Amino acid sequence: MNIAITAGASGIGLAMTEAFLENGDAVAICDIDQQAIERFKSKHPETLALCASVNNEAEIAQFITQTQLHLGCIDVLCANAGTGGPASAIEDIELKEWKDCISVNLDGAFLSAKHTIPGMKRQQAGLILFTSSTAGLYGYPYRSPYACAKWAIIGLTKTLAIELGGSGIRVNVLCPGSVNGDRMDRVVANEAKAKKINEQEIRENYVKGVSMKTWVDASDIADMAVFLASNKAAKVSGQVISIDGNTETLNA
Repeated sequence: MNIAITAGASGIGLAMTEAFLENGDAVAICDIDQQAIERFKSKHPETLALCASVNNEAEIAQFITQTQLHLGCIDVLCANAGTGGPASAIEDIELKEWKDCISVNLDGAFLSAKHTIPGMKRQQAGLILFTSSTAGLYGYPYRSPYACAKWAIIGLTKTLAIELGGSGIRVNVLCPGSVNGDRMDRVVANEAKAKKINEQEIRENYVKGVSMKTWVDASDIADMAVFLASNKAAKVSGQVISIDGNTETLNA
């Protein structure tokens, strides 16, 4: 299969990229981080990797077009790009911070899908796999713009699954829990500052509300993406799938 992945050079996106490559699929990625792109190219010189911002329509349209030319078609879109946004009380969030977070997470998902769907309709087949978060299922204190965007992505998933089902296109959304890595390290640091408590307490709070009392790894998310892209999930659409150890609450 031919896979397009946004934010595919680091974090969850990189784990997805490597999992699909190991599965024998052809992959093309974009990422906003040029250094991450260069690191990726040094390991995978044969894989198309472009620098693009998902909330810039010209750049994401170019990525999709270049991917279609390079691979021939797109069977699976992993619209994975996102940003954590500010970790602050609502009254301390600037409007620009709010809009920037919503734009990367939600506009990026919309634009990635918008420019991929026409090709999938011509094929009468395809999978769009969005990345939301358990924050899209619960209230998330001190992370309001992020939570709002992630809730909206679930709404987008449910809507597109209905809209595109007749064209043979499946649409699902992944909701990762707390994922080990640099991004969550930054989130923890910001939350500790906002709440005026130490980072270890923040980390402990993240697993207090999880039944399995654990963080997850990016590879756990990637494994689910590979499964959903397979024929074994051929009738799975419109689903919100959490990979989180069963989050009970985000407000521990």
